[in-house]
Order: sequence, then structure tokens, then C-alpha cells
Amino acid sequence: MDTMIISVKAIEVLDSRGNPTVEVEVVLGDGSWGRAIVPSGVSTGTHEALELRDGDPQRYLGKGVTQAVNNVNTRIAEALVGMDAVEQMAIDMIMLALDGTPSKSVLGANAIMGTSLAVAKAAASAVGMPLYRYLGGTYAHTLPVPMMNILNGGLHTGWETTDAQEFMVMPLGAPSFAEGLRWGADIYHSLRNVINKKGYSGLIGDEGGYAPAVRTNEEAVEIILEAIEKAGYRPGEQVAIALDPAASEFYDEKEGIYFLRTENLKLSSQEMVGFWMDWIKKYPIVSIEDGLAQDDWEGWKLMTEVAGDRIQIVGDDLLVTNASRVKRAISEKACNSLLVKINQIGTLTEAMEAMTLCQHHGWTAVVSHRSGETEDATIADLAVAMNTGQIKTGAPARSDRVAKYNELLRIEAELGSTARYAGWNALKH
Repeated sequence: MDTMIISVKAIEVLDSRGNPTVEVEVVLGDGSWGRAIVPSGVSTGTHEALELRDGDPQRYLGKGVTQAVNNVNTRIAEALVGMDAVEQMAIDMIMLALDGTPSKSVLGANAIMGTSLAVAKAAASAVGMPLYRYLGGTYAHTLPVPMMNILNGGLHTGWETTDAQEFMVMPLGAPSFAEGLRWGADIYHSLRNVINKKGYSGLIGDEGGYAPAVRTNEEAVEIILEAIEKAGYRPGEQVAIALDPAASEFYDEKEGIYFLRTENLKLSSQEMVGFWMDWIKKYPIVSIEDGLAQDDWEGWKLMTEVAGDRIQIVGDDLLVTNASRVKRAISEKACNSLLVKINQIGTLTEAMEAMTLCQHHGWTAVVSHRSGETEDATIADLAVAMNTGQIKTGAPARSDRVAKYNELLRIEAELGSTARYAGWNALKH
């Protein structure tokens, strides 16, 4: 076994939106190799690490990533060739030092992340371990509850439907991941029938969920509840609802108000919290992600104060998988869960640091995809490695989403009798 890095190469490939992204391949001395592809978000947080794009309007409407690819093939490769791939933290620290900026704006977070993940995959291959075992050790055994985005809205649908961006189902009462996935697929197909019967179009959004032009935000929840029941499951007992309103997208920073277009409502921070509390009391909602804007810290603290003992309050744009922002949120009691997106921070080491911090303070963590995804299924392994018990990776549709679910099915089969499905325990914090 020779785990010395002998080659680091990147190319430009496409994501699920047809936009370019970075693919990195790392080869080791014994011939072992790892490959990773970087996803991309559309509703990105202000505090995320920088995704380096070329800006050349003659190529991919300015979204090309040749600069990031070149950074991998030159500066990053020169720094990493000859290093031992099992030294993940040291390798990630070298790339961070090489970039030298908090936002990864010199090399690009996409260049750094692709390399970081490819190194981990190569090392896992060399030592003969699946990635989840390599990263998580012998205690990596928990299969996550899928948080399935089956109805899309907000920015992901060009504001043609709801103001809230994602309406999700969680099969918490299932006995296994495989069954949970089946329940979710049943509900997804049932939802299409419900939508069609109501005379709405069955168009599909970025993450595979349906995007009917419903009249109100609340109607979206009611349609999903109907779909759950028609699929043969009990809402609130077997299947619960999770939301990602992506409130930063409908927050007017200048006026300091939240504007819900479908209801023509203008709400203060306190009123927005009250709006969600009404929903929590009315519907079987167990998790709300980004129910407030990314810098509305006072609103987040109020939400946690009034609802934190009832539901999971997940920070995405607020925290951007950044340990320093997680520390602040813990100190100020601004939420109780972290949405983990590796490309928000840029390295595997930093993402795992943020996740570990959450676990040490009794928070939950939800490993997540991005709206612009790829066939790369690394996040499935990461969810099991860290025993997070939750994964958010879209509807049970489109190969870029299903790739993660299929990988989890393989992992569950491989773990056999030692596999544990998180179920309702996933929400405990």
C-alpha cells in the first residue's frame, strides 16, 4: 500500500442544471484513486465560501470554471503531490494556507472542495475501506432519515408557486432506510395524483419536487398531507413535514420586512416567527430550516426561544457550515441544528469540525445536497460516517438525487444487522 499522492488533476464537467463545475481526480502511488464533483447552489448565503467562476460571457454565460480547474492543476497539485493522502487534515490546512482568504476567493472553494473530497476517496480506496467507514470509524452505523423535497417553490421555481422554497416529508416511523425511501417514493407518486386532480400542472423543479402554482403557501402543506394519507401513511405518526422557506430570499433588508407574495403579506421579524408558530401548532411540522433571514439574529433567537423545544430549527444561510458562526449561534441560542453543505465552507475537515461541534453541544446536523447537483454521492457516506441521522437530498427522482439514496441502500445492505435507521431519534437534541 502506497498512499503517497502522485497526481492531482481537474477538469470542467456539468452539474444537474447544465452549468459547469469542477471534477477532481487524485491518484496514489499504489494506483488507488478518488474522484469528486462539486455541487452548486442557487439560493446561496452571503457568508458562503466563494465558488470561483470565470465571468467570461462567451463561455457558459460567464459560469465557466476554467480558473478553478487551472488552480487545481497547478498550485494545488504542486503543493499536494508527494504528500500522504491519509493526512486529510494536514492536506486541507495546506490548501487553506495556499488560498489565504476566509472566503477561499483566491483558489475558489470549488477547487479546494473537489480536491479535499477526492483525496479522502483515494485514501479510503487505498486502505480498502468504504468511505463512510474510513471517515467515521467502526461506530459509523446510523442510516439517515431522508428529508425529501417533494414540493418546490420560491426562487427555485422563479416565484411562480409558493414563497417558501421547499416542502419536505420525513418518513420517521419507517423500520429501515430502505422502507423509509419506499414510503417517500409512495408519497411522491401520490402527490402527483393529488396535484393533477386539483387541476395543477405536474411540472418538476430543480430538486425533483413538483411545482404546482398553488394559491397560498398553506395550500402546499395541505396538498402534501393529503398525499401522505392517500399513500396509506399517517401524518405526524409515521411521516412528518419539514420546511425550508429560504427566508433570506423574500426578506427586504432595506425595509426590514418579510414579503410573502402569494398572500401579499408584509411581516416584521416577530410576525414572521408568529407565522411559523401558527403552522407548527396546526400541522405535523418537525423541522424548519432558514425560517428567518441569514442576518436576522434577533429573529432566530426568538424563534428558538418559542419553538426550540418543539421542533428542529435548522441554520443554513445563517451558519454556512462555518464553525465560527456555529459557535456564535450556540452561544446566543439562535437555533438547534446545522445544515451541512461542504461547498459552503470548502473542505472536508472544516465541515466535520462544524458537525462535531454541533454534536458536542447537543445539536442535530442534517447533511445536505445543493440545488445544482451531480452524480457524486459523497454526502451519503458523510451522513453515515458522522451518524447524523438525517440527510436532505431532494425528491426520489432525477439521477443526481437518486444517486445518494441508492448509495445509502448499498451502505445499509453492507452493514447488515449492524445498521440502525435513525427514525424519530434523529430529531433528538
